Amino acid sequence: MNIIDIENKHTSGLYTKQNFAIVRGQGALLWDSGGNEYIDCSSGHGVANLGHAHPKVAAAIAEQATKLVTLFETFPNDQRAALMEKLTTLTPGLERVFFCNSGTEAIEAAIKFSRVSTGRTGIIAAMRGFHGRTLGALSATWNKKYREAFEPLVPDYSHVAYNNIAALEKAVTDNPAEGGRGKTAAVLLEPVQGEGGVYPADPAYMEAVRELCTARGVLLIMDEVQTGFGRTGKLFAYQHYGITPDILCVAKSLAGGIPMGAVLLGAAVKNLAPGLHGSTFGGNPLSCAAAVAALTVIEEENLPQQSAEKGKYLVEKLRALNLPIVREVRGLGLMVGIELKQKVAPYLKALQEKRIIALNAGLTTIRLLPPLVITYGQLDQVVAALAEVLAAEISTTDENG
Repeated sequence: MNIIDIENKHTSGLYTKQNFAIVRGQGALLWDSGGNEYIDCSSGHGVANLGHAHPKVAAAIAEQATKLVTLFETFPNDQRAALMEKLTTLTPGLERVFFCNSGTEAIEAAIKFSRVSTGRTGIIAAMRGFHGRTLGALSATWNKKYREAFEPLVPDYSHVAYNNIAALEKAVTDNPAEGGRGKTAAVLLEPVQGEGGVYPADPAYMEAVRELCTARGVLLIMDEVQTGFGRTGKLFAYQHYGITPDILCVAKSLAGGIPMGAVLLGAAVKNLAPGLHGSTFGGNPLSCAAAVAALTVIEEENLPQQSAEKGKYLVEKLRALNLPIVREVRGLGLMVGIELKQKVAPYLKALQEKRIIALNAGLTTIRLLPPLVITYGQLDQVVAALAEVLAAEISTTDENG
């Protein structure tokens, strides 16, 4: 059996499998088992900000693997200490860190921390928001296709329109309730909605959200699982808005591709005590060594600035195509959405045939999340492929989008 046949035989059924197997990557490129080369504009759903197989991250992983791979966080460790110091230096006002293994785990922890910190239970998230698939994070996620099969979900969650401060003001409640139920503990937002269509927050909205949360004693949780580590043109997207959240959730590219998540905590987060929460693998030395190396690369190669400059270049090139099928091109840094006037699934397939791997963001938006190390020549190839594909007559009768 070949790779594809074996996976199809044993798969859980939870993924729609592609008809080619990826076996190698370098920078912004991937190669399949037949030796075909692809430009990766998905980055493993936003993980490979540094590109694939970055030599400095690979070297750090290899070296640490010969020393110590796993260690529970009750035992201090040199790599964990180095990462804690580096992360908190990069996020002034967020002086403490909880380590876990993924973005959805970071969101789960943030929800628990906000409830125990405030004594309240209400969590307000945004329509179109995506925060993960475990039950707490799923309860904050908006799209019903992710939610319906698992209802009833966790109580005391509500959703309001994004970029609408009046809706949020109305939803945040301080009304007395037994045991704090229903009272708002936290507002949970993405600074750029990814899965929901690549919608950046308005600066005035984000400033008003921060003011509202402070005034009403509500914690502001920023979900930067996808937007963090240079993706939007700054190290973290909240830095575009001149605010600081109370809780910052990060993951994806934190450890250069090694699974890792983190929750950074400000002074408003209280009442955390030993045994209240934990993670067996969280903060293990191997992941921490990879993360220290990844953060060093981000600084040395100035990847946030590269993202800002390349993102501007890409958006200008895409808008200049002026294609009738395109409703809007939007984004921040190298997080770019191309909203079409019809479903994107056939166009993503056509792009793959031209050796470009991209994502959807909902039914009608093509999402581009290339590694921040992508070259301008590779961006030109992506634009040329998009120009050809989006100008073609392609059937969109597939109702699954």
